[in-house]
Amino acid sequence: MTDAMQDREEYLKETQEIAWSKLTAETARKQIREAIGKAKERVEEICLVQASTYENTYEALEQSDAALNRGWLRLTHLQSVMDSPELREVIAELTPEVVAYGMSVLLNETLYAKLKEAAEQTWVQQLSPVQQRFISETLTTFRENGAELNDKDKKKVSELSTELARLCREFGERVLDSTNAWDYVTSDPAEVAGLPESALQSAQQDARAKGHGSEQAPAWRFTLQFPSVQPVLAYAENEGLRRRIWEGLQTRGTGKFDTEKLIHDILRLREQKAELLGFATFSDCVTARRMAGNGSNALAFIDRLHDEVKPAYEEEMETLRRYAEQQTQQSIPALNPWDVSYWKEKRRRELYDFDAEQLRPYFPMQHVLRGMFSIYEGLYGIRISERSTYCPQTGESVPTGMVEVWHPDVLYFEIRDAQSEDLLCVFYADWYPRETKRAGAWMECLSCGCPPANGKSRVPHVALMCGNLSRPVGDKPSLLNHDEVETIFHEFGHLLHQALSDVPVRALAGCNVAWDFVELPSQINENWTWEPEALERISSHVETGTPLPLDIIKKMIAARNYGAASAFMRQLSFAKLDLELHTHTAQYIDRPIEEVDREILTDYRVPLSSDGNTMLRAFTHIFDGGYEAGYYSYKWAEMLEADAFSRFAAEGIFNPATGRDFRRCILSQGNSRPAAELFRDFMHRDPDPEALLHRCGIQ
Repeated sequence: MTDAMQDREEYLKETQEIAWSKLTAETARKQIREAIGKAKERVEEICLVQASTYENTYEALEQSDAALNRGWLRLTHLQSVMDSPELREVIAELTPEVVAYGMSVLLNETLYAKLKEAAEQTWVQQLSPVQQRFISETLTTFRENGAELNDKDKKKVSELSTELARLCREFGERVLDSTNAWDYVTSDPAEVAGLPESALQSAQQDARAKGHGSEQAPAWRFTLQFPSVQPVLAYAENEGLRRRIWEGLQTRGTGKFDTEKLIHDILRLREQKAELLGFATFSDCVTARRMAGNGSNALAFIDRLHDEVKPAYEEEMETLRRYAEQQTQQSIPALNPWDVSYWKEKRRRELYDFDAEQLRPYFPMQHVLRGMFSIYEGLYGIRISERSTYCPQTGESVPTGMVEVWHPDVLYFEIRDAQSEDLLCVFYADWYPRETKRAGAWMECLSCGCPPANGKSRVPHVALMCGNLSRPVGDKPSLLNHDEVETIFHEFGHLLHQALSDVPVRALAGCNVAWDFVELPSQINENWTWEPEALERISSHVETGTPLPLDIIKKMIAARNYGAASAFMRQLSFAKLDLELHTHTAQYIDRPIEEVDREILTDYRVPLSSDGNTMLRAFTHIFDGGYEAGYYSYKWAEMLEADAFSRFAAEGIFNPATGRDFRRCILSQGNSRPAAELFRDFMHRDPDPEALLHRCGIQ
């Protein structure tokens, strides 16, 4: 195959090292459309099968769109990290075609009949349990997406799916654009008083990059990216700056980037689609095969936690209000929303003699990564190594032995089984914010691998982790706060769930599990960032190389549950908004969304001096992130992981026997069996619903 032919297939070919510079918007048009055409041909071949086998029906169906999925994931990933008008244009153009293809498969009457007929054959009983589960799950997926509807309703479902994909994409773009549209630059040192040195240096570096200030006459630039916002709200002594940043946050999803109509349109179409598919609510449609079972159960779970947490939350907030009054010697009937984090951090430093910023010099990014890798290498019997990376300029070739990446910040790693030396997974890591990158942190599987079978070698998984963490300043490395360390551990938990998957059916592998189970492997990892023995491994002072001192660790742990009820209630409020909107849609549709927000969350908040705009305007998780009617899963999975970690705590957080059990029972299994069974395999019992409240000190 010539180089030119390889370039034409770069989006589609199965490879561990992707030539990102060849993935242009223009080549995407041709390659994605070619992949759709080939996938359609393969589906037609299945429809013509006379003597069905597992290989020529279900296995053929799974493989039919593998190249299309690879290409689409690479294209949409590029937009999430290197957004450009060209990528937006081609994705807007191709999205209807990709969605229409997917719905044409699920609504293909001949294909569905062929799959049902195959499922009734005697050879099914000779298949492995995983293959039999795949058959069952596939037929359920077809039914739940309208395979048994009449032609008129099938067409409507397909149209709704296409329009929803367009609206959700537009929502995400508006949030990103409104985030990038706001900044604030100041050259007044009094305005930035109280900010940690790391935040000042970062803001000054950001200002210089935009042409503001100089070394002799510094200026500071603030944006709506989290590493810029958080230090201001928690540390800035100047109330005016805190308020300005908070007011900046209120601009997301407003003005020319307004998302209110999009929100109502998305909710309306989701409800219509659920009704066509035979569900009472969209939340029922989403949760039918999740651990919660239906939307009412998920909502009841959140409401039950709310009732447990509310007294502690109200006490925390009232204590904070009185503290602010004492500090200011003024009457404060209600706290300002831009002051809550400031007073909370100030009181924590006073109560525990602990300033979270004093941890930052101990957490250089590279050392945190090395320490984290060493923990899970020992627990799970794996070996992780880094490869040298290169981001070529136009026309450049990548030096021999180096791995191409999409941006100079990106790292690349390999995970091998320590015993067999099999390459299990390769992954990219992109941790720093930039204007072309969407907010938040996430893990993505770019290509699902599979274990060796039928004489074929193992195919490694290809994955990535992304975040928006504190970037290097000048000649100093990236120095993380503890929240950012938790974020890295969290995303690496997702990645390990994919990397250690050993399921031969890709559709059931890795993170393709019930959505309220998918956060268990990620959230359980956060526990190690609070354990003294683990903190010793992942910390190293940037100047002295010494690990985090034990006295600081003790203060940090003592302060761990400070504000726990408020943080808990914040997450519950996000889940409540999500579930209410997708369960009682008609009650809220076409009403002002700020009014809807206040009505739903009236019992989830204490009065503040200003309500501000609803966070729904920028709630990409549920309007462009796949968590619609599923945000509750964070708390659901947190309940599971708090309980599961109790076994590690009892048997040793570095105990390889416990780690191998977790790998065998949870990480390797994907969706090969129901999630509840996997949990029982590891814990030898059902989950304890009180474990999370106990850990947070609420019960």
